[in-house]
Amino acid sequence: MTSTRAGSPDGSRRSRPAFDVSMDAETPVYVISVAAELTGLHPQTLRTYDRLGLVRPGRSGGGGRRYSLRDIETLRHVTELTAAGIGLEGVRRILELESVVETLGARVQELEGALEDARLMFERAAEQAAYLPELLPRPSQAVVVWKGRARRRRQP
Repeated sequence: MTSTRAGSPDGSRRSRPAFDVSMDAETPVYVISVAAELTGLHPQTLRTYDRLGLVRPGRSGGGGRRYSLRDIETLRHVTELTAAGIGLEGVRRILELESVVETLGARVQELEGALEDARLMFERAAEQAAYLPELLPRPSQAVVVWKGRARRRRQP
């Protein structure tokens, strides 16, 4: 036999505020031991990679490292590159260049979108310009002869 408390659909008397647990790839949530487990690397290796700037984990209030999903992906990528025989300085440079490529790719997409918007505006303007001659006064072909005021001539 189950009893429910009155007051809310789940039976509790107090209503609890909704708790937002939405995360994205940038949210630093994993402590160093979990990040080490997920990547197969030793925690000391993760600290070294942090010191070398290969990964930049967030920090907790007490200063502990907190890794995001993107950090985990980066660490796995570093592992692949070092396994292929690339030194840590080479890995750092590769990561820098990949970041530049990603940034430039996003900028290209942004500019392509702006170009498409400009094309659409131009096409609309061209369509509207087709009606423009009908709205403007037409130039007249009439010739107007101007006669100035006749001067009075003095009689001698």
